[in-house]
Amino acid sequence: MQRAAMLNNIKRQMALQKARTVVQPAVDVFINHRGIDTKRSIASLLYNQLLLSRIPSFLDNKNMKPGDKLFEHIDKAILGCKIGVAVFSPRYCESYFCLHELALMMESRKKVIPIFCDVKPSQLRVTDHKLCSPSEIKRFNYAIEEAKNTVGLAFDTSKGNWADVVMYTTELVKETLIEIDNEKNAARPVEMVY
Repeated sequence: MQRAAMLNNIKRQMALQKARTVVQPAVDVFINHRGIDTKRSIASLLYNQLLLSRIPSFLDNKNMKPGDKLFEHIDKAILGCKIGVAVFSPRYCESYFCLHELALMMESRKKVIPIFCDVKPSQLRVTDHKLCSPSEIKRFNYAIEEAKNTVGLAFDTSKGNWADVVMYTTELVKETLIEIDNEKNAARPVEMVY
């Protein structure tokens, strides 16, 4: 079991090295979510609203096709994006993929907007089902703690309005993209023309 986890880690590291060759971001927003909980609701609604707002976004079932290498494609999208939207749900932490994506967003210092959908931040816990190496568990715990300590949106699907949370998140994404672009432009050296 330990050997398999080590080999998987090496494969992911190799895919990550390939993905780091991204020059231009292919998408502005990466939507991280637990598909079984949120794909047919908030994740898809948000993706569609972002596209209507002309904000290139990544949602696995919309941007990937049969034959795509899962980790390579997803890692490349995360490393190339400007913002991550993490949609936390009650079963989010049961997914290795969700945790890997969140960890990569945090490690690459992406701005992450959390949406706590039917779950409180304090309820998020990484459980070790003996499928992950100790280093992966450490990565995942770090990412979850970072997300818990980031101001996010709370959404209760039994009481909340889907349209409101999707529109608010879209506006938040727009504002954040403007802030990122302004910071990037302020950091550029000014050329003097004589």
